[in-house]
Amino acid sequence: MFDKSPELHVSADDRPAPTEGRPTPKSRPPAKRRKARARKSRPAHGKRALVVRLAYWTLVVGLWVAIGGAGFVAWVGAHLPPIQSLEIPKRPPSIQIVDFQGRALARRGDLAGAPLPLKELPAYVPKAFIAIEDRRFYEHSGVDPFGIGRALIANVLHRGVAQGGSTITQQLAKNLFLTQERTINRKLQEALLAVWLERKFSKTQILELYLNRVYFGSGAYGIEQASQHYFGKSARQMTVAEAALLAGVVKSPSRLAPTRNFDGAEKRAKAVLAAMAELKFISHSTERTALARPPRIVAQANTGSVNYVADWVMDALNDTLGRVEQDITVQTTIDANLQTNAEKALTDELAQKGDKNGVGQGALVAMTPDGSVRALVGGRNYADSQFNRAVSAKRQPGSAFKPFIYLTAIEHGLTPDSVREDRPINVKGWQPENYSHEYFGPVTLTKALALSLNTVSVRLTLEFTPLAVIRTAYRLGIASKLEPNASIALGTSEVSMLELVGAYATFANGGYALVPHVVQKITAANGKVLYARNTGQLGRIVEARYVAMMNQMMAETLTIGTAHKAALPGWLAAGKTGTSQDFRDAWFIGYTAHLVTGVWLGNDDGTSTKHVTGGGLPVEIWSRFMRGAHQGVPVASLPGASGGGLFSGLFGNGSRPVPPAPVQPVAATRAATTGTGGLDGWLLNGLFGRR
Repeated sequence: MFDKSPELHVSADDRPAPTEGRPTPKSRPPAKRRKARARKSRPAHGKRALVVRLAYWTLVVGLWVAIGGAGFVAWVGAHLPPIQSLEIPKRPPSIQIVDFQGRALARRGDLAGAPLPLKELPAYVPKAFIAIEDRRFYEHSGVDPFGIGRALIANVLHRGVAQGGSTITQQLAKNLFLTQERTINRKLQEALLAVWLERKFSKTQILELYLNRVYFGSGAYGIEQASQHYFGKSARQMTVAEAALLAGVVKSPSRLAPTRNFDGAEKRAKAVLAAMAELKFISHSTERTALARPPRIVAQANTGSVNYVADWVMDALNDTLGRVEQDITVQTTIDANLQTNAEKALTDELAQKGDKNGVGQGALVAMTPDGSVRALVGGRNYADSQFNRAVSAKRQPGSAFKPFIYLTAIEHGLTPDSVREDRPINVKGWQPENYSHEYFGPVTLTKALALSLNTVSVRLTLEFTPLAVIRTAYRLGIASKLEPNASIALGTSEVSMLELVGAYATFANGGYALVPHVVQKITAANGKVLYARNTGQLGRIVEARYVAMMNQMMAETLTIGTAHKAALPGWLAAGKTGTSQDFRDAWFIGYTAHLVTGVWLGNDDGTSTKHVTGGGLPVEIWSRFMRGAHQGVPVASLPGASGGGLFSGLFGNGSRPVPPAPVQPVAATRAATTGTGGLDGWLLNGLFGRR
């Protein structure tokens, strides 16, 4: 039954020795040693289990993150705009700029120049852009993680936006397919498109597309157009210095356009040359030669003041609508006749009196009480300087800032007849004085504002706090940074002319918010409306009774005050003069129910004038312009004129107030639209208003 084969038998030699099997009772270790060994083995086993569990959950989480990331990328990709043809336009689009009645003002975009192949450009031209915009251009695949990290670190160290992490390919993707919207979704779409472009085209093709499409300011798109516009020659003949200048402009074309801000553009060009030398694109001797021979900007063909308006419009088109690919007509709020008269009033007076008064520059802005800019002159001569002092310059307003102080006081319970002491004051060692060095003792607020008494302004500022005054100024439309100190009572914080005139317009319209704007409508060549400004009025920001009080007080400025030389027969006007420290700036902002106009005079380098005050030459220019602007216009009184007192005494029953238009409730006032965006965001809103 049983298999007795030798394979089933175990010999004595095959049996394990006693020591190899289960230990005998005598060979077993003591119980204490066994327990100690058990304790030592347990932690090791626990650590291994922990590592296994950690690896498992890491894998699980990583898998879900990968799935979620892939899904999100797919979603973003699904919402990409359709891929259009990448053929470069044979010419820039024609942009016709007309006034509010359709009369031609200027033309942009139709400049000489055609797309240039990369091989026809000097080698240092594309290298200049790579050096300053994307030095790892030939190493990345559309998105540069190292560049993003470097920009992030720089921005953290500078506590702001010091560098950008976008590659040249990303910038091209944005220019080709996307709007200028700044959102995370738009940034992801930009990155995906950049990767697609890198797979579709060679580095040479991408760089060529980029150079022929990038915006260089002043309405110039593409390297050839920019070279023709700024240097009067083809990009084929550009020098190293000229290439560096244009490469530096693309970072901020609106701000660094060399026709308007040559000093800023030149400073940026030096950084480009240094980067080129660092990367050995040029030698240090070439760098020194380029620095010694800066580019010469050619005079523009059309040098009239309307070009300040045209440049302003073009900058807004790029920032708001992105790349303009078709011929368009931009209808502005400008009145061609008033624009001509404004230019003539400013330039003629400066030609006659500028040199002897030490005044080198000036600016003028006129707008209706709803914020529609009717005339804007950004400088004395556009051919000599394209810098727009009406929009871009920041200057101390001096006493022209005081209406915000008095409005704050009135809103806190004072009246035009309230009395405050005009006498010397000491604020922690600072002893502000009146311009005349006279002191009148107890004075009403009306008299104090009309005579521009500094001591009273300081007392009111301290009484109601500088922060309260700043909040009032922001509410009325001031967007520039204001310092919360006592000296703000004398207008020491710098503002732009456009925002200051816009703030005064609130008094002229009865206390309603407004946004200074110049673009009314944009239409394509086929008649399609691409943009139309919403004409709906914003909400009230100053009560009617306070507006009436302010108008009463500021009307006295033109009667017995610092602007008594202002002459506008038949019209009730109000306003305020301003003179900054050491006579560096002279202002007059005056208004009627029809028009609000501001005049600034000074010097670009900040040197003092020869004791020019706001009540002198600025008032004369204002009077000359306003007299012409009001010819044939039916007389209307300022808001609050029907309430008797000063206004009825001046006009009797012959003038009727203009009732404000019906107001729709809004969620935010103008101050809210300017709080976080700074001057760039406020400027865009100002140009285009609300859709």
